[in-house]
Amino acid sequence: MVTGRFAPSPSGRMHLGNVFAAMMAWLSVRSADGELLLRIEDLDPDRCRPEYAAQLREDLRWLGLDWDREGQAQSLRGEFYRQQLETLERQGLIYPCYCTRGELHAASAPHASDGTPIYAGTCRRLTEAERREKTKKPAWRLCVPDRVIGFDDLLQGHYEENLRQECGDFIVRRSDGVFAYQLAVVADDAAMGVTQVVRGRDLLGSTPRQIWLQQCLGLPTSEYLHVPLLLSPEGRRLSKRDRDLDLGLLRQRLRPEELLGVLAHAAGILEKPEPVSAAELACCYDRTLLRREDCVISEIFYKNF
Repeated sequence: MVTGRFAPSPSGRMHLGNVFAAMMAWLSVRSADGELLLRIEDLDPDRCRPEYAAQLREDLRWLGLDWDREGQAQSLRGEFYRQQLETLERQGLIYPCYCTRGELHAASAPHASDGTPIYAGTCRRLTEAERREKTKKPAWRLCVPDRVIGFDDLLQGHYEENLRQECGDFIVRRSDGVFAYQLAVVADDAAMGVTQVVRGRDLLGSTPRQIWLQQCLGLPTSEYLHVPLLLSPEGRRLSKRDRDLDLGLLRQRLRPEELLGVLAHAAGILEKPEPVSAAELACCYDRTLLRREDCVISEIFYKNF
């Protein structure tokens, strides 16, 4: 049986892009008579709020996007993540990193296509004596291999990266003690029985890192489907920070069936943006109809809000 998940971060009201991702994860599972898990990913204590999580659940119910069970929130799973970190440490796969933000973003350092710095492995080469001299509290990084790790995405096709060349050793625990998204999501998906991950195309590049972590921890690899992003008329990604078409505004103007119809049309499921319920969408969902490329939200639709 397919077990999928919707794993939002309660750092603000869901915007149109978040709703799109939730709808696509829901449709992929419901069309296969599978099970859907809701997991609140509230790792970041500075941005996540319980009231946002409560609003998120209520918004999903308003849309008709139900779930079968709820996984434990990540903020409550620190001991479990520590156990995963210890497993990596026993294998000699992680090391402390004392680099400052300025050093990581130095202009002379190589950067990935998204602008993030490719870690050069500076602290991996430190001796024990040199580490003892450091006073800064370290982050912890996972050693990555100098080889290609690839997978076949259910929508985007084959994707691969050489982790050493395209991201470098990456953080699994921040210097402030917060466990990194990559470690938490991999450990939680395996522990909660997730077999299918449907999420935005912006996370496509995270998948080889997560597959490497799965291999290091001896965990199974899920199947992945990365859906296109919704963009503003200027081609900008929608964001909570900019309050782009959030559910507070959308619910004032649209019925849930109207909103789902707009999103189903953007996905390629419907020929035109006509009102449709979630249950009706599940009956006509066909993965071969899905668009692979990002979708610009109609300027007329956008300006109405």
